[in-house]
Amino acid sequence: MAITLHHWRNGTAFEGVGDRYSDVTNPATGEVTARLALAAGSDVNAVVEAAVAAFPAWRDTSLAARTRVLFRFRELLNARKPELAEIITSEHGKVLSDALGEVSRGQEVVEFACGIPHLLKGGFTENASTRVDVHSVRQPLGVVGIVSPFNFPAMVPLWFFPLAIAAGNAVILKPSEKVPTAALWLAELWKEAGLPDGVFNVLNGDRTAVDGLLTHPDVESVSFVGSTPVARYVYETAAAHGKRVQALGGAKNHMVVLPDADLDLAADQAVNGGYGSAGERCMAISAVVAVGSIADELVERIKARTLRLRTGDGTRGCDMGPLVTAQAQQRVSGYVDAGEKAGAVLVVDGREVRPDSDGAGFFVGPTLFDHVGTDMSIYTDEIFGPVLSVVRVDSYDEAVQLINRNAYGNGTAIFTNDGGAARQFANEIRVGMVGVNVPVPVPMAYYSFGGWKHSLFGDSHAHGTEGVQFFTRGKVITTRWLDPSHGGINLGFPENA
Repeated sequence: MAITLHHWRNGTAFEGVGDRYSDVTNPATGEVTARLALAAGSDVNAVVEAAVAAFPAWRDTSLAARTRVLFRFRELLNARKPELAEIITSEHGKVLSDALGEVSRGQEVVEFACGIPHLLKGGFTENASTRVDVHSVRQPLGVVGIVSPFNFPAMVPLWFFPLAIAAGNAVILKPSEKVPTAALWLAELWKEAGLPDGVFNVLNGDRTAVDGLLTHPDVESVSFVGSTPVARYVYETAAAHGKRVQALGGAKNHMVVLPDADLDLAADQAVNGGYGSAGERCMAISAVVAVGSIADELVERIKARTLRLRTGDGTRGCDMGPLVTAQAQQRVSGYVDAGEKAGAVLVVDGREVRPDSDGAGFFVGPTLFDHVGTDMSIYTDEIFGPVLSVVRVDSYDEAVQLINRNAYGNGTAIFTNDGGAARQFANEIRVGMVGVNVPVPVPMAYYSFGGWKHSLFGDSHAHGTEGVQFFTRGKVITTRWLDPSHGGINLGFPENA
């Protein structure tokens, strides 16, 4: 019988009172590996109460002590990341090397958060008025909620909670019900690192859990990554209840290839950016915009590389794994059907892939379309699968107009050897993250992640300095002391405590 996974509250597993469950599957085999308890409304309240109770003591814990916990967590995560990668592969399906890369990119935010004392420094003005000093501080919000998607079970939560915890907040993580084990594993790691009970909690569930966090009066902020319709709902609902919101939505990322580009490099990176993690990335390249006369040659080079890819069980050294669920497999196959029916040229068909896997997994192989029209659903919709579309345009200006007209503005890339063209593209393109000869321009942790247009609701991006500001409030204090005072004599060297 499959194990039952519960919530995490006050440093231990919490069964809750909900009587609803969902299946957790291995997407490479279709096997049900666990049963997940879905939170009831009273479970939401119980987890929030634990976080509320833990917050005051953690808020008042010194920065020196908080950062020591962060450093211990960092060391534990670094030593045991292969274990976490195996969990991700077993529930999401991405190949082990990709899962390890996901953990490493999340680890970058942990390392950034270890420098939180510097990031929380305020300012000071002496004698702003006569014998009046003014200084500023940044203080934690309180209880913060994080709602993370299925495609990055570790990295996306790690975008948020290291900064939230380092800044002195208490966290409630609601992972995707498709991939819950990574969140529970991270909760146990925090406990091993010495984080006080109640500071990090995991609430498993579906819309009941999400709505509970969005509307609970004791939850101060919500961080969300997911599809655009849900991101809009999260933003509007949480904002209507007076909360701060980071709501990162969907994407339709274009990769422009200019005639002077290195076509072998461009073809390699189109395949890497389009088919990595089976296309289940918000930063995946889904549309290659071929400019001018290079289109035929570029498509042939992408085709040759696509046909060499091995699809299968993520533990067997293949290039690409399955999609996360049977429903995802059916949806992506439906888009391939629709693209063919709409008149796009199907260069490589992934619907009949023969994967290297035991069991009936949820596979669609790498799929390549050419001569894709901008009115076709394979272009307009975020497919979230291994479907790469080539759109042909005559000029650089037409490529820029195409991208700027698109409803999404998450990421884009240009491949060229012309520095002037690249600089102009970066300047005038209306997209939040831009790569020059880089297909997936996910910023380093000390910069902030976030798109424009329908890829982001609100102004707050993830991690970097914007992440620190999101999880803290500024306060300005004006002080006047009429008489000097001192604290006595102590010749010992002062220590942090």
